[in-house]
Amino acid sequence: MYGHIIRWRERGGDPTATRFEWDVFILCGDPASADPARRGDIKGDVFGSPDGLWVDGRGVLWIQTDVSTRLLHKGDYAGMGNNQMLAADPVTREVRRFLTGPRGCEITGATGTPDGRTLFVNIQHPGETPSERSNPATPKGVSAWPEGPAGGRPRSATVVIRRADGGVIGA
Repeated sequence: MYGHIIRWRERGGDPTATRFEWDVFILCGDPASADPARRGDIKGDVFGSPDGLWVDGRGVLWIQTDVSTRLLHKGDYAGMGNNQMLAADPVTREVRRFLTGPRGCEITGATGTPDGRTLFVNIQHPGETPSERSNPATPKGVSAWPEGPAGGRPRSATVVIRRADGGVIGA
């Protein structure tokens, strides 16, 4: 219902293999749900609709979500928050939310520098409503990101993230 992430591996760990093995790495949804059809197996922060994936040099799986604005904060997605980016440990499968996007956006296109000290994340179409991208009569009706209330209509952007101490992101 909320999506899942499948992990594929070459059979026997052989990169020349012509067959593969796989497992469901994460079944999205709330593990505490009383409804088995809506119950996920996430160890950590709950999410749904995984859309973008990026594996950094350490093997951390970065997950970006794209829940439709028609579904955000409603029904089965109530309590999951805005679209977000999460980091998953490939061994323990623990998932932690790294950032939450502004209202009405999709988090997409994550990548980082080889040294792991700078991360680039795209915020796409912030302020989108279920029926339209932007209402000319009320351009800031859903969001005024990134400029805030004093700025103009919401705009897509690439966010550059660095730690204040210069360390590796997500360490």
